[in-house]
Amino acid sequence: MGAAGVALAAASAHGTEASRLATASSMLLFHATAILATTALLARGLLHGGIGLIAAFGFVIAATLFAGDLTLRQYAGHSLFPYAAPTGGTLMILSWLAVSVAAAVRK
Repeated sequence: MGAAGVALAAASAHGTEASRLATASSMLLFHATAILATTALLARGLLHGGIGLIAAFGFVIAATLFAGDLTLRQYAGHSLFPYAAPTGGTLMILSWLAVSVAAAVRK
């Protein structure tokens, strides 16, 4: 995800009207860090295992849906499927809530 985020950042810097790519790049780079942090918290036992693992997978799927939809719109002119970006955004929110719940359950 980090490499894809950097590639989209470069494409947005060199493309005309590529604001979608910049947004997709930001989402990928931010959520790559969130996945690493969630994994580190799981390894240290600070998150409930099952919930934390589901949240990490949710981050991956959500960021892929969101960034994939924006990238496809930029290059192909159509979306991945109707409401792919909002679905990815909603899944990101739910994943963040799952991390919060996993931390609270572990305490």
